[in-house]
Amino acid sequence: MRYLALILGASFLGACVSPIPARDPDQAWVALHASAGTLLMADRLDGQRLNDGRYFQVTPGAHELQARFQFEVSSGGGLDGVYEPRQITCEIRVRYADFVAGQHYRLEARPLVMKAQAWLYDGQRNLLARGKVLRCGTF
Repeated sequence: MRYLALILGASFLGACVSPIPARDPDQAWVALHASAGTLLMADRLDGQRLNDGRYFQVTPGAHELQARFQFEVSSGGGLDGVYEPRQITCEIRVRYADFVAGQHYRLEARPLVMKAQAWLYDGQRNLLARGKVLRCGTF
């Protein structure tokens, strides 16, 4: 039984460090960026769940990107004065109508108190779209 658990654990870790696939020149590439201590992962593309949350690769045209952004906030101290950080997860949606094949885009997110902010930029750091926070919570 231990041997099986070890094999399963190793296979899960191997999936986390697998290389990012080559960029398809016929599609647009959307890299994800968040500050240290936070996590931004691709979740859905046009309503379909993604297998790899490290990036979006989209065909030219209009698309809806949905990402999950996780960060910690300090919570108030209890009676004993202990401050426990809480992990907040926000679902963010970005809609953009003009993705271009071969172009590189960047989706950035940052915490804002108990919510989040997100922006989509092109390769020249021009702001293309703002993310809409769908919900945030401790889920």
